[in-house]
Amino acid sequence: MPLRYWLLIVLLGAVWGCSFLFNAILIREISPLWVSAGRVSIGAAICWIYFLAMRKTLPNDWSIYAQLVVLGILNYAIPFSLFPFAEQTVASSIVGVINGLTPMSTVIVSQLWPGGEKATWNKVIGVVIGFVGAFILALPSLGQGASAQVLGLVAALGATLCYALTLNYARRFRHIDSSAVATCSLTAAALVMVPIALFFSGVPVITRAETWGALFGIAAFSTSFSFLLVYWLLPRVGPTNISLNTFITPISAILLGVLVLHERFEVAHILGIGVIFIGLIFMDGRLVGRRPPVAA
Repeated sequence: MPLRYWLLIVLLGAVWGCSFLFNAILIREISPLWVSAGRVSIGAAICWIYFLAMRKTLPNDWSIYAQLVVLGILNYAIPFSLFPFAEQTVASSIVGVINGLTPMSTVIVSQLWPGGEKATWNKVIGVVIGFVGAFILALPSLGQGASAQVLGLVAALGATLCYALTLNYARRFRHIDSSAVATCSLTAAALVMVPIALFFSGVPVITRAETWGALFGIAAFSTSFSFLLVYWLLPRVGPTNISLNTFITPISAILLGVLVLHERFEVAHILGIGVIFIGLIFMDGRLVGRRPPVAA
């Protein structure tokens, strides 16, 4: 694979890691619901600019649009609300690491999904190791009886479950132009989230420049740019190679959390992060070899 593709995969992981820093800045002034609503609204607008500039065409089958609404809710509206909700009580770097459990959640969902990919031995081991790491991450909160932090961790895990469902559900769109899928599903998420945010959180009041900067950054870079890039890369490098961004995203989130937000880790956090990375290595499989699939 050419070096430029490797660099783009690293860039993709780094940009997605930035979203956890942006969330931490945004929730200082607006609610998690408005973080999601603002992110998908601006992201959809940018995608429409790209879509029209490239003279793309929309699907002719109107039944597809109801399915794209489901995709928008699962892939954007819900997880984009759950992650900032989690960061109200859990450090952004820890939430970024929890996001790294998405491949492990996907293995579990795929086992149960009709026609889903069945797990290999290394993926099963990776799932077990990964969730052991997540439990270790939660130990400081459990030991202190910090129920709010535990709820935040559960919310972050719920977001990874949404992504796992999406990865299986989105297979039905493989014959549709990827930019149309991204643009329409983001638009659907915006149409759902803006009324919900207005009803539950009222009209947002933003007074800080860094809030506007974080909102534009998370919408333009961590949403529009990243999803258009991943759809462009996918046919060129394949799903296995592009999944390597899973290793980059937590590292990016950790570095930004420590350097910018001055977050600190306990020993259990460091141990949990290490265990999750070992699980990801087993999930990837290239360093541990492969064996026949495990029966469903």
